[in-house]
Amino acid sequence: MKRDLNDKIPPPAATAQLHRPFDEDEPHADADVHPHEPLGPDDRLAPLPPNPYKRHRGITRAWYALKHSLNGFRVAIREESAFRQELTLAALMLPIGAFSPVPAASRALLIASVLLVLIVELLNSSVEAAIDRISLERHELSKRAKDLGSAAVTVALFACVTTWGFVLGPVVAGWLGF
Repeated sequence: MKRDLNDKIPPPAATAQLHRPFDEDEPHADADVHPHEPLGPDDRLAPLPPNPYKRHRGITRAWYALKHSLNGFRVAIREESAFRQELTLAALMLPIGAFSPVPAASRALLIASVLLVLIVELLNSSVEAAIDRISLERHELSKRAKDLGSAAVTVALFACVTTWGFVLGPVVAGWLGF
């Protein structure tokens, strides 16, 4: 028996079942259907219970996030001397970077490199605070985590100095007549 290309097309009855009208008793895209029900206490794909500390939504959530961020800045300025020093340098360097006689992309690099130092310092301070929250006793893993955070700040500082050197080095050399 010779097969034809039309043999692969489903008969009209099967096609009618695929395109049947919407049935109210069946779940659809708008229904509150969980695609994965928990299989047991060790099921890693089971949905997590709601977090009672995350009760704000929408603009209220954004407002509280801003409030907590400003509180974080206050804590960093009040308690972290390294952040205060870097913030003082940033207050001097950001205007210089913004108004340097270099292309806009180079100005963006200057500003971003300074902001990167502040970001990494804030992250380092948060790691140190979390470690101190766990325990104030000396431990090799605590030391390692704090040293790694300090190394990250050093890399960010090196990247900032290198960026400023490459971008503004030729400008300063031109001013000095080199």
